[in-house]
Amino acid sequence: MARQLDEQIAGRYPVGQRLRVLDVGMGQGTQALRLARLGHQVTGLEQDATMAAAAREALSGEPEGIRERMRIIEGDGRDTGVHFLPGSFDVVLCHGVLMYVEEPDALLAGLGRMLAPGGLLSLLVRNADALAMRPGLSGDWAGALAAFDTVAYTNRLGLDVRADRLSTLTDALAGIGAPLQAWYGVRVFTDTVSDSTGVPDDPAKAEALLAVEERAGRTDPYRAVAALLHLCGVRGAL
Repeated sequence: MARQLDEQIAGRYPVGQRLRVLDVGMGQGTQALRLARLGHQVTGLEQDATMAAAAREALSGEPEGIRERMRIIEGDGRDTGVHFLPGSFDVVLCHGVLMYVEEPDALLAGLGRMLAPGGLLSLLVRNADALAMRPGLSGDWAGALAAFDTVAYTNRLGLDVRADRLSTLTDALAGIGAPLQAWYGVRVFTDTVSDSTGVPDDPAKAEALLAVEERAGRTDPYRAVAALLHLCGVRGAL
């Protein structure tokens, strides 16, 4: 996904431009830190105090220049308007958050308001159109059959959450003034592999895995059955 995000940024902004980035639901700060290391000014918004603390701990081990480029705020992603002025950011990330929000419209509208004209919105969501893939590939036929007619699922943490359909989010992005410009699949072949064994220790094999996933994530019909969808909308785009 990082490669996909970098591709979109590179296609919209001059090389070397320092961007204002907002990461809503930043978790432990993986993407936020990566972008700060690349020279961007990054703000992370995280509701979970434990996650925010982990992000601060990771940031504390970075060089001073990177620490100065990143700030972490504890707060709900639905309250972006409380913390920031409209149009304050060139790039807004919201990765792995919508599945925990029962009614995402208000959150999406708030994200759209944060974007400067031409700004990039990056969403990572569970793919509701492919919910039958994981149970089907594991031989859970009853679970696969039930998954065709729902957007609800149980994640790897055992939490009951929801998925989003590409068509629904395409309409939603148009509605907030940040129409969909590109979309990718994420975890096409590796969704049923456990997190602990998913990436091979051999660097060559790991690179081959990433190359296959990256190619599949931008290629039909593979991307349509990915576990996750990465959607990129642009503020004011036609």
